[in-house]
Amino acid sequence: MKLIEKRVVLHFTGFEPLDGVAHRARYERSARQSAAVWGYSLETGAPEAGSDPLSFVVTTGERAAEAAPAAAKAAPAAAPVAADKAATGEGTGSHGWQTKSRIHMVDHDTLVSRLRGGNTLSQIMAGFRSCAEIMLEGGMRGYFRHAWRFGLFFLFPFLLTALAIALTAQIAILPYGLGFSPWHMLWSGPLALCFFIFAFLPFSERFHTLHLFADWAMAVALGRMDRTDFNDWLEGRATAVRKALDEEADEYVISSHSMGSSVAAHVIGILLEREPEIFKGKRVVFATLGSAILQCALMSSASLLRARVGLIARCPDISWLDVQCLTDSINFYKVPVVAVSGHRDAPQAKMILIRVKQMLTREHYRKIRKDQLRVHRQYVLGPDLQAPFDFTLLTSGPMPASVFANPDEKRMPG
Repeated sequence: MKLIEKRVVLHFTGFEPLDGVAHRARYERSARQSAAVWGYSLETGAPEAGSDPLSFVVTTGERAAEAAPAAAKAAPAAAPVAADKAATGEGTGSHGWQTKSRIHMVDHDTLVSRLRGGNTLSQIMAGFRSCAEIMLEGGMRGYFRHAWRFGLFFLFPFLLTALAIALTAQIAILPYGLGFSPWHMLWSGPLALCFFIFAFLPFSERFHTLHLFADWAMAVALGRMDRTDFNDWLEGRATAVRKALDEEADEYVISSHSMGSSVAAHVIGILLEREPEIFKGKRVVFATLGSAILQCALMSSASLLRARVGLIARCPDISWLDVQCLTDSINFYKVPVVAVSGHRDAPQAKMILIRVKQMLTREHYRKIRKDQLRVHRQYVLGPDLQAPFDFTLLTSGPMPASVFANPDEKRMPG
C-alpha cells in the first residue's frame, strides 16, 4: 500500500466554544499523545498568518527503532516528559517515511458565540422555542425511532429546566398555598428568583444546559436554513474550502465531529452543487465522527440538508466513513445516515464501530464514562493505548485514511 506523503485535511469541529486557535492547541496535545503511543515523530507547525479557516502543517515521520518501545511504554502511564520527547522525536531523529498534512480547522465559534450572546432569559426562551420546533417537525419522533438514547439526550436539558421553573413557581406561590396573605409573596417571589439564579443555574452548568439549548437552536437553523446569517456563513466557508482544495495532495480528508458533520454536509454539498466534478481525480475520504447529521436531517423542513447528504453519498470520488461508538449516547449508533436521510438507493456510508474503552486505560475510562459530553469528545482526543481508531493517524498518519474502514488493516507501516 502506497504511503501518504502529502495530505490536505479539512476538519469541521463540533459545537464547542472554541475558536480555531484553541482547536489547534487541542489537536497538538492529542497528536503528542498519539505519537507517544504509536512511536512516531511529530512536529506541529504554527498557525499560518492570515489563514481563514485557521491552518497549520503537521509533519509525522518514522522514528529510530530503539526509541519506539520506550515511547509506547511511557504513554499509557501519561508521563508528560517522556511523552513530549517521544512525540517530537527529541534525540532520535527521523528517517524512512514522512507525511506532511495541512490541517484546516473549520470551526463555527462565530455561530456558537452568536447563539450564546443573549442574556439567560433569552437563551432559555430560544432553547424552548427550538425544542417546540423540533417536536412539531417530527425530529423528536425520529430520534426515539432510530436512537432512543439520543432522544433522551434531546429531552434532558429541557426537562431539567422545566422542573426548575416549576419549583421556582411553587416557591413563589407558597404563601398562597398555605393560606397566607398575598402580601407574603413580596418575600416568596424574590426567594424563588434567588433559587433559580443562585441555585439552579450554577447546578445546571454541570450539565452544560444553556450550551445544549444553543446547540438545539443551531440544529434548527441548519435544518430549516431560514437564517440569512447562517446561510451566508456557510457560503463563505464553502468558498474558503474550495480554495483549500486547490492544493495538490495524495489524499484529501474531510473530517467532522458532532454538529460539525451537519456543517460539513452543507458546505461539501454546496461545492458539489456548484461543481459536480470538483473531486474528480482526487482521493477523498469524508469521515464523520459521532455524527449529528440526523439531529438536523430528521426535521421535516431539512430537505436541503437531506439532498446534500445524497449528493455526497452519490459522488463516486468520495469514500464516506461514519465512525460510531456504542458508549456515546450523542450519536446515532448503527443507524445508516444516508438511508435514513432518504437515499436508500445511494451508496451507503461505511460504518466504523469503535469502543472508547479500547482507547483509554481502565482508570482513565472509569473517570470519564459517566460524563457523556466528555465521552462524545473522545473521537478527536488523544489515546492512552494503541486502538483500531486514532484521530491523529486518520488525519496526519502515513497510511491512507481508508485503512480505518477495515479492522484488519495496519494503522502504521510494518
